[in-house]
Amino acid sequence: MSELLARLQGDLNASRKAQDKSATLLLGTVISEVKNRRIELKRDPVDTEVVDVLRKAIKKRRESVEMYDKAGRTDLADKERSEAAALETYLPPPVSDEELRAAVVAAIAGGANNIGAVMGKVLPQFKGRAEGGTINAIAREELGKQG
Repeated sequence: MSELLARLQGDLNASRKAQDKSATLLLGTVISEVKNRRIELKRDPVDTEVVDVLRKAIKKRRESVEMYDKAGRTDLADKERSEAAALETYLPPPVSDEELRAAVVAAIAGGANNIGAVMGKVLPQFKGRAEGGTINAIAREELGKQG
């Protein structure tokens, strides 16, 4: 079992003992999504794959926040926001923008002259540690300087 999954499982047990219903539900949901991933992979997921599951869960909650905010349901939006924040504590520390920018500049110097080529070189380096949207924005900015 991956270390991250073991940590999630431990926190789930602790939230059950503390009778924290919201944390129990949130962690139970995420762990079941990890188990579904295990079934897809036909093996135990490693930490990076568990991080992917967490990122998808966080993304889902952020999308829900936007929809609830538009609908004027601040109560539901706040709940989704707090769930996303709770899940973010399990993610590895994010990569600094400077580190991302250096990798983007290196990719451009290495001959990547369009957004797809830059993303193709940079994204795998930071898999699970940086969001694609952030890398994309930096890549567009740096490519804009070239032209």
